[in-house]
Amino acid sequence: MNQKPIHQKQQGFSAWAILPWLLAIALAAVLWLVYEQLQNTRTQVDTLSQQPAQTVWQPKVADNTGVNPDTPSPVSSYHNAVSLAAQSVVNIYTTQRISRSPYANDPVLQQLFEQHYGKIEREENSLGSGVVVSKDGYIITNAHVIEDATEITVVFHDGSKAHAKVIGRDVESDLAVIRVERSDLVPMAFRDTAIQVGDVALAIGNPFGVGQTVTQGIISATGRAGIGVSNFEDFIQTDAAINPGNSGGALVDANGALIGINTAIYSRSGGSMGIGFAIPTTIVSQVMNDLINKGYVSRGWIGVEIARTADNPTAIDTQEGLLIARVLADGPADKAGIKSGDVLLALDDMQLTNGNALVNLVAKKAPGTQMTAVVRRGSETLNLPITLAERPNPSAQVPTQAPSQAQNQQTTPSTPQDAPAQNAPNSAPHDGSYEAQLNHLFNELKKLQNQ
Repeated sequence: MNQKPIHQKQQGFSAWAILPWLLAIALAAVLWLVYEQLQNTRTQVDTLSQQPAQTVWQPKVADNTGVNPDTPSPVSSYHNAVSLAAQSVVNIYTTQRISRSPYANDPVLQQLFEQHYGKIEREENSLGSGVVVSKDGYIITNAHVIEDATEITVVFHDGSKAHAKVIGRDVESDLAVIRVERSDLVPMAFRDTAIQVGDVALAIGNPFGVGQTVTQGIISATGRAGIGVSNFEDFIQTDAAINPGNSGGALVDANGALIGINTAIYSRSGGSMGIGFAIPTTIVSQVMNDLINKGYVSRGWIGVEIARTADNPTAIDTQEGLLIARVLADGPADKAGIKSGDVLLALDDMQLTNGNALVNLVAKKAPGTQMTAVVRRGSETLNLPITLAERPNPSAQVPTQAPSQAQNQQTTPSTPQDAPAQNAPNSAPHDGSYEAQLNHLFNELKKLQNQ
């Protein structure tokens, strides 16, 4: 009997058999992850909804590990700049002796009063600031700070004091140099790059005599002129608080370098209104060096007067150049052939738009400098070579009285109403002399006081 072979089925797992189980497990895992994610999101939403709105954002706390609080960064503090500059800023106290004569407005009466009663004086004290510019005692300040001073006392940053003597004053720029007998001073460094509007400015001085004070602001403007403070105006304007007593003090930058000497303020109350003016170091350097080396300031001069025109802020068309109103005889302009009525367009390559620009440009040049004046005469434009001369020093010029006025004072007789009668006892001399009559009057008053 034929028997079919029996094929024994092998035992094992087929991939198709376990595939449904794998898919079920994967689906369950995905569902579980989705469920967990939803639960976490719901927890965060619930937590935020329970917090106040103002505490949602929390500032990041800075890590100050290793930072020395005594040396803050320049961004948050100007301590380093002030420490560097303040040691070179001084307080200046001056004493003036002022006559107390009741006839101070009448020179003749004042002279006679002093002859009979002596000179009566009173002392006045004033204050200001200054900047040390050399190790051996030179200090720059404003000319008006030491005006008519009979005694000058300098108080340094460390509290030490010294008497100072005047080296030179320049009233045209309102700068002066004084000196103390010291050889251990710390001079202030001058900034060697141009400043810009918006730069940080620190004013250091002695406002109202309260002691050294630092105020902070910015450079509000440069090249300010026409303020009426001095003949040469090219001021730095700042909103750093400047008050009486700050005159002659330092205006420094954020690194403690000198950028100007504080000089004046615009004020309706006598105090700071955020408009202060400082003389830039470009002018300070020139004046300081001339005063130390020569005792006076040497400036260029062309010898012309410019016609003053009223400023019209609404005018659109502006006149080109400067109209020459007068040419001084034998001056540089006269020798160059410039005439009254000419329009001065430029000196060398410098276009001229106002009188202050001309004055400042020429004053910065040394006498003897050769320049080219571009002049318009009618419809013709001329290039005239001009050699600058020495600018006359106003402090060396003594005002003189007109001869006609002096002669009238000496020869005008006293009127009959003023002259006493001839037969009056103790009458004054009848020589028509005003001074003789006043002298006699003082003698009579002196006799009455002695009785």
